[in-house]
Amino acid sequence: MIRYSLVCREDHGFEAWFRDSAAFDEQSRESLVGCPRCGTSEVRKALMAPAVRTAKSPVRPTEVGPPPVAPAAGAVADASMPMAAALDDERSHHLRGLIRELHVKVRAQADDVGSGFSEEARKIHGGEVPARPIYGTATGEEARALVEDGIEIMPLPPMPDERN
Repeated sequence: MIRYSLVCREDHGFEAWFRDSAAFDEQSRESLVGCPRCGTSEVRKALMAPAVRTAKSPVRPTEVGPPPVAPAAGAVADASMPMAAALDDERSHHLRGLIRELHVKVRAQADDVGSGFSEEARKIHGGEVPARPIYGTATGEEARALVEDGIEIMPLPPMPDERN
């Protein structure tokens, strides 16, 4: 596997893993490599410094292997798709804090209906039970069906440390 630093036409920098350099060339030619920030498939390799490790330097966790593969540009992610993001800068730490605050607020102001979320949301939408804020879990298929039926839902991002 090889990791490339890439830059899109909007100068957004990001990294991606490929089987080899030919795989990058092929995927790029077919517009399968997309910027995670703006979605454009017009990307190029950025100038990279080689990562040289001596016997005394420890292996960092990020050097152990490639991250999960993100969907191609324009693909719609569902709840079962793993997403990778590097969260080490100040902006990312702020984002983690906002996600934690959102979870605290939702848990304080809504009822946890667990795996019965889809059923309970339908009952509320249909007027069978009094309207109230709820949260819980739903499969990707259940969530799509709710949206298709005009029932407004909002996926909660997982807590930053929840899947690590």
